[in-house]
Amino acid sequence: MENKKAIDSNISDRELLLSRVLNAPVKLVWDVWTDPEHIKNWWGPNGFTNTIHKMEVNEGGEWNLTMHGPDGTDYKNKSVFKEIVKHKKIVYEHISAPKFLATITFAEQGNKTLLTWHMLFNTVEEFEQVVKVFKADQGLKQNIDKLESYLAKS
Repeated sequence: MENKKAIDSNISDRELLLSRVLNAPVKLVWDVWTDPEHIKNWWGPNGFTNTIHKMEVNEGGEWNLTMHGPDGTDYKNKSVFKEIVKHKKIVYEHISAPKFLATITFAEQGNKTLLTWHMLFNTVEEFEQVVKVFKADQGLKQNIDKLESYLAKS
């Protein structure tokens, strides 16, 4: 039991974490995160577009989307929402490969929002492949940059 606890507590080698203060109120940031008509416009790394097939933002709800890469490759994504706390937190499990648990928190800072995005991969190997092959660390930064730009236009 103690060995499992030690393994579980050491997650730094399989996580991505990024925080940014966005120049928009929590309600707007939440809306563009949870409405498929908004999220399709900013989701993903630079050059990607999206088709949202299903987005049921409630606990147990499915989120199915296809990300269209700049080279024409389609990437099907399926996630299940695990926890939704309106204007505060979204937790979803990405159940298509690569598997990870994402926790996004929204903290009000006056008329701005502190967004914290945490991705925890199931294994170190999966994390390393996603970062080295797919540049997920850069993609996450680009995703937040795109969100920030989209919010500026909203």
